[in-house]
Amino acid sequence: MSSVRRALPEEAGEVLRLRQVMIDSMSAETDGPTDWHADSLPALRDRLADPGSGFAAFVVDHPDRPGALAALACGTVEYRIGRAGNPQGRVGHVFSVATDPGARRRGYARACVEELVEWFRAQGVRQVDLTASAQAESLYASLGFVRKPDPSMRLHL
Repeated sequence: MSSVRRALPEEAGEVLRLRQVMIDSMSAETDGPTDWHADSLPALRDRLADPGSGFAAFVVDHPDRPGALAALACGTVEYRIGRAGNPQGRVGHVFSVATDPGARRRGYARACVEELVEWFRAQGVRQVDLTASAQAESLYASLGFVRKPDPSMRLHL
């Protein structure tokens, strides 16, 4: 298997392509709109270029397509006021875990998530959250993630 590494700023377009694969897989739309990619690229490049930004994207190169990525797992570290079990208040969030359709079932996403979890440990994170699709729940459970009752709400501004 190809080795897992941090995504480079010049790979921001490929990172967005795999994010779109993930978005499309969770939606009834199979080819969702991509007009937002151009607006997202500059900020993503900046984050990929700054290893101290609290953001990381771990990737595996596509074995059959030079210059393309096979898999992706992204994460951020956020501060929340400490509590029992997490007195420093560092919380990790996993998102945009995706595998190119032509590279699935090879363990690439698992390897990316495992590397992301190690990165969280190195950042002093004591709690990592994610939202799992039904298809990915067994992967995350095998890595130690557990379901939690979540009364999440969202406000779009």
